[in-house]
Amino acid sequence: MFFFKRQATLYIKLSPERLTIRNLKTGEQFSEIPELAILQEGSRRVVIGFGAGARQAAADAGQKHGPDKVEVINPFAHPRSLVSDFTSGEILLKTVVKMACGTRPFGLAPRIVLHPLGSPLGGFTQIERRAFQELALGAGASDVVLWIGHELSDQEALSDQLLKNAETHQ
Repeated sequence: MFFFKRQATLYIKLSPERLTIRNLKTGEQFSEIPELAILQEGSRRVVIGFGAGARQAAADAGQKHGPDKVEVINPFAHPRSLVSDFTSGEILLKTVVKMACGTRPFGLAPRIVLHPLGSPLGGFTQIERRAFQELALGAGASDVVLWIGHELSDQEALSDQLLKNAETHQ
């Protein structure tokens, strides 16, 4: 007998100051500073901390490996664009998606409603919109709804009407 689990829907609000993720299936939510601490080990870059703990992880690793081997990155802080470091942004989103959904074998990839906050002069460009979609797909989404507008309630984020009013990508 086969049974189908309902896939999780994650509502992710993104800004340079805060990354908030809410699992609409479980109601769990957390919010963090969107920072990554990265240690350079030869040619490899290893994530050693994120969120509020990134700076402390970087300080600890800096004492052990040297301050020139560690950096703290906010991939969503740039004066002209919300996406300043695509690769680090994808790693950060991948980390928080795993936290929100857990790691289960045969788990369904979540649907992500990605809501970039802020209103740049002239709106988000087509390139930025595509980058947001690709970030969420790279983080493990089965499909992405890019929402630009007011903050959504849980019911709005889960509604089929949202698909008609937002950009989707699979």
